[in-house]
Amino acid sequence: MSHLTPPRQLPDTDADADGSPDPEVTATDEPRKDSEPAAEPTPKTPTAAEPAPETATGDEPEPEQKGTAARDAAEPEPQGTAARDGAGPDAQDASPDRPGWFGWRRRFPRTARGVWLGTTALAAVLVFVVLLVPNRLDYITVQSFLRLPVEGIFLAAVLLALPSRARRITAAALGVLLGLSAVLKCLDMGFRQTLARPFDLVFDWVLLSDAADFLKDSLGRTGEILAVIGVIALVVAVLVLSALATVRLANVLARHRPVAVRSTLVLGVVWIICFTLGVQFGGVTVATKGYAQYLSNRVQYVRDGLGDAEVFKKQLTVDAYAKTPSDQLLTGLRGKDVMLTFIESYGRVAIDDPTMGPEVDATLKAGDARLKAAGFSARSGWLRSPVTGAGSWLAHSTFLSGLWVKNQQRYRTLTTSDRATLTSYFQKTGAWRTVGIVPGVRKAWPEGKYFGLDHIYDSTHLGYQGPYFSWTPVPDQFSLEAFQKLEHGKKNRDPIMAEIILASSHNPWSPIAHMIDWKDLGDGKVFYKIKKEGTDPTEVWKSAKRVRTEYRKAIQYSLDSLTQWVQRYGDDKTVLVFLGDHQPVPTVTGGTSNRDVPVTVVARDPKVLKRISDWGWTEGIKPADNAPEWSMNTFRDRFMTAYGPQGG
Repeated sequence: MSHLTPPRQLPDTDADADGSPDPEVTATDEPRKDSEPAAEPTPKTPTAAEPAPETATGDEPEPEQKGTAARDAAEPEPQGTAARDGAGPDAQDASPDRPGWFGWRRRFPRTARGVWLGTTALAAVLVFVVLLVPNRLDYITVQSFLRLPVEGIFLAAVLLALPSRARRITAAALGVLLGLSAVLKCLDMGFRQTLARPFDLVFDWVLLSDAADFLKDSLGRTGEILAVIGVIALVVAVLVLSALATVRLANVLARHRPVAVRSTLVLGVVWIICFTLGVQFGGVTVATKGYAQYLSNRVQYVRDGLGDAEVFKKQLTVDAYAKTPSDQLLTGLRGKDVMLTFIESYGRVAIDDPTMGPEVDATLKAGDARLKAAGFSARSGWLRSPVTGAGSWLAHSTFLSGLWVKNQQRYRTLTTSDRATLTSYFQKTGAWRTVGIVPGVRKAWPEGKYFGLDHIYDSTHLGYQGPYFSWTPVPDQFSLEAFQKLEHGKKNRDPIMAEIILASSHNPWSPIAHMIDWKDLGDGKVFYKIKKEGTDPTEVWKSAKRVRTEYRKAIQYSLDSLTQWVQRYGDDKTVLVFLGDHQPVPTVTGGTSNRDVPVTVVARDPKVLKRISDWGWTEGIKPADNAPEWSMNTFRDRFMTAYGPQGG
C-alpha cells in the first residue's frame, strides 16, 4: 500500500459571475479545522526514470496535485474569504481572488484584484448610464448624469431580498431589460435626429428596411452589409454586457450584504428627501424617476398606436365628395394640364433661416421674374406636414387623400382602402390622362394604382443613362425634360394630370447636379462629369454647416429646374401646384418643431388664380411670413371646392 495520501474530492462550490473556481479551495487542499495538523508528509517527486508511486486507491494524482503537493504540505492553508468577511456562501461566489483559467489569478493576484475591481466599476457605470441617459442627443449633458435614480435603489433592494439562485436569474433578466431599453433609447436618438420624433414600437419597424436601402444607395451593397452586421453585433453585445453587468453587481451586493443593506437604506432616504424638497443641481433635479417614466411613456405610446387604427378607419369613411357625380368634379380646371409637384425636403427653414434665406430668396425672385416674363402669375401659402426629416410618402398621401397620414399603419390602411384621392378624382372624371413621374421609385410600387395613375414612369422608364447622385436616381432637370418628351410634348393628346416628385433635394444632398442647357441633356450621360465635380457626402456630413450649405444648393437646383421648365414649355393650359413635402432633418433645421412647408399655385390663365383669391395667399412663389398656415390634409377639399361648380 502506498505511503501517499489519497487525493481528496473537490468541494462543491458555486461558480462566481465569471465562472472561476474559489481560490481558497484548490484541487490539492481543502479548508482544515483547527485540530488538523499543519502539514502532511512530503511525497517523493517521481523522475523520468522512476515511475510515480500509486495512490491508495490506485489512481494517479491530478497534474495540479503533482506540482503543488510539496508546497502545500510545507505551507499552512489560507483561510477562506468567507471566513474573513463573515458573509456566508454568497461571499465565495463573488470572490475576486479565485484562480480563474490556468490559475492566472493565483500567479498575478494584484492584477487579478485590479481586473475584478475594474470590471465591477464598469458594470456599475453601465447600469448607471442606461438608467440616466436621455433618449435625445441634445439633452445629454454632464448634469444629466449627476442624479440619483430611484430605479437603481429599488433594483438593489430587490436583489438583496432574493436567495442566491433567484437573485442571479432576476439580475440576468433585468440586465436584458436594461439592454433592450438602451437599444430603444439609441433608436429614439436616431429617429429624433432624422424624423424629430421617437421610434414607434408599433409602426416603425418597416422603416429599418428603408434605412438599409438608403445605406445601399449611399454606401453600396458591401457598405450596407457591413453596416447591418455591425448594428446586429452591437445590439447583441449591449444585451450580453448589460446582463453580465447586473449579475456581477448582484454578486457584489450579496458578498457585502450588511454594507449593501445599510447603503441602500441610506440612499433611499436621501432620494426621498431630495425628491420631496425638489433639490436641483445645475438646473437638473437630483432625485429622478426618469427611467420609470420613460418606460411608462413608451407603454402608453404603444397603446395609443394600437388604438389609432380604429380611429383612422372611421375617418376613412368621411368624404364630402364621395357621392359627387364625375361631371361635377374639378369643372374649373377642365381642359388644363395640371401638375401636382412635390419638392423633396423643401421646408420653411429654407426661406426663414438667416444663413440660407438670402440665397434661396434670390432664387425665388429669379423664378418669379422668369415666370412673369412668360406670362405666368403665382400665389403662395404654408401647409403643415404630418412628418419632418423624412417619410415623404406619408406627406404625399396626406396631401392627396385629405386625411392625416402620420404613420406607416395609416398609410397601409389608406392604400388598401377605396378612399378617393385628389389624383383619383381627376381620373374619375375621365377628362384627364393621369400619369406619375416618380424617379425615386426603383422597384414595384403597387400603391400607384391606388392613387389613380393611368401610367407611372419610375427611374427605369425615364430614359436616363447617367449616374445616381447619392440617393437620387435621376436629376430634377432630366426628370422634367423626360416628362416633356414622354407626355406633355405630344401632339393631339388629352389634357394631363401629372403627379411629379422632384428628388434632387432628397437627403443627403451630396453630390448634387446643377443646371445645364436643356438641349445638352441627351440621355443623361453628361451628368457623369457633373457628379465627379460634386462633393463627397462622407466629407460633407462631418460638418453641420456644410450640410446646410449643400441642402440650400439642392433646393435652389430644384426650384430653378421647375421654374425654367414652366418658362420653356408652359402655355395657357398649364396649371402648376408645387410644394415641399416636409422639413429637412434637425441637422439643417436646428431642431425646430415647426413643420411648415411652402405651397404655390402657378397659372397663366387669370381665371385659375381668381378661384383661390379668397385664400389670402401671397402673390409670387415665396409665401409671406404671415401667409395662411393650413394643415396639409385640408388642402384636397379646399382645392376641389375652389375648382368645383360652386367655386370662384
